[in-house]
Amino acid sequence: MPKRFVVAASEFSELHRFATGFELAESLTAAAQQLHETSSPHATLRTAVRLAVRLLPGAEHAGISVIEHKAHRQTLAWTHEVVRTADTLNAGREHHPYWNRLWTAPVARIEDSASADGDGDLSLSGLGLRSVLSLRLRADRRRLTVLTAYAPGPRAFDESATRIGRLFTAHVGIALDSATLREQLTEAMRTRDLIGQATGILMERLDIDASEAFDSLVRTSQRENVKLRDLARRITHADESEEGE
Repeated sequence: MPKRFVVAASEFSELHRFATGFELAESLTAAAQQLHETSSPHATLRTAVRLAVRLLPGAEHAGISVIEHKAHRQTLAWTHEVVRTADTLNAGREHHPYWNRLWTAPVARIEDSASADGDGDLSLSGLGLRSVLSLRLRADRRRLTVLTAYAPGPRAFDESATRIGRLFTAHVGIALDSATLREQLTEAMRTRDLIGQATGILMERLDIDASEAFDSLVRTSQRENVKLRDLARRITHADESEEGE
């Protein structure tokens, strides 16, 4: 299950709040740098919601959530508890016209959640969230990852805010992909080292060569329906325990 983070919308002295023109380019560059300096996908999401409040004109709160077809909605990062509450109230309402729009379009907006039209959402207006701007970060046929900004007043997000949001989410998506790849490569290296240690232990115990030891690991993994990594970890932990006795 993905980790979840609540973060305060902190100050970024190098970012111009609601920047335009050259200031916008400078702010997006600074934001991109901060996103790429994050140490993990979770840290990227945490940084992204804070930056969204700084960069998007009108934004007071922001969150990133995952929406699944015929499943559930999960908040991964948020700047204020009201964002998580909003997502909780919308759980099970993924087929609301507003959220449905994000499966086919990169952006969706609620001009005024207190309005009586099809985009109105009294659950949001009751929380003091009148304007909503959602931007897709990732999408496939079963799952959406969405960055959503909220404002207390109606019609807070105009076309300018939407354009800035799309530029920003492009940077977030690239940084998130990079962080995910780094994490996967790090895990792959750890797994390789772990399997290497387990192979060495079997070579010593069974007096066999590396190829035979690895084949033994694979056969045991298949027979016991255990991931090779988990089996290797079990062997190395058992060996460490024996050495400590």
